[in-house]
Amino acid sequence: MTRSKPPQVFIVRVYTHLCGAILAVVLLEVLAFRSGIAQPIGRAMLSVSWLLVLGGFILLGWMARRVVYRAKSTGAQYAGLALYVLAKTIIFIPLLYLAESIAPGALRHAAAVTVVGTLGLTAVAFSVKQDFRFLGAALRWGGLVALGLIVAAIVSSTRLGTWFDIAMIGLAGASILYDTSNITRRYRGNRPVAAALELFASISLMFWYALRLFRRHGRAYG
Repeated sequence: MTRSKPPQVFIVRVYTHLCGAILAVVLLEVLAFRSGIAQPIGRAMLSVSWLLVLGGFILLGWMARRVVYRAKSTGAQYAGLALYVLAKTIIFIPLLYLAESIAPGALRHAAAVTVVGTLGLTAVAFSVKQDFRFLGAALRWGGLVALGLIVAAIVSSTRLGTWFDIAMIGLAGASILYDTSNITRRYRGNRPVAAALELFASISLMFWYALRLFRRHGRAYG
């Protein structure tokens, strides 16, 4: 049986938590770079295989979603969101460090693509009657294929180029549609934090690969 649509107040709470998580990451990144601790962290993370960072980014999103979704108490959901925001801040540092060093305009362009893409896909999800939860299986398989390609690239010492970045941006877009559909059809009114984290993970995935794509125009790396 189809679950009734959540009340408007629930949707407002979800997007309030989403905006709070995004703002928290932005503020933490600004503090990290202005204080000078981002540079040594970025250099240290870049000393290992960049593809390992990519794989860690995808796994982090999967794990956070599962942990917060299964959390029964609101406090546990907030703790999971806070840990995810902190982890996301750290894992973004090396890419931001490279972007600022190689292609300063990449950050602005990636942010614009992410904002426009997110708003457009959200409008589609809310305006049409299509239930996008059918994308769930495709997203799971797409994530597994992406991890497989990353592992293969590590083993063979090859680079994942522009087309991989574009494919991952597309995967993130499909994930935003899927998550938004879940917000309107699956989540109960007492789980706005879990719903916000899922959507935040998808948006940050789009931004990550958009930034990689625009940075690549400054200098081929990774």
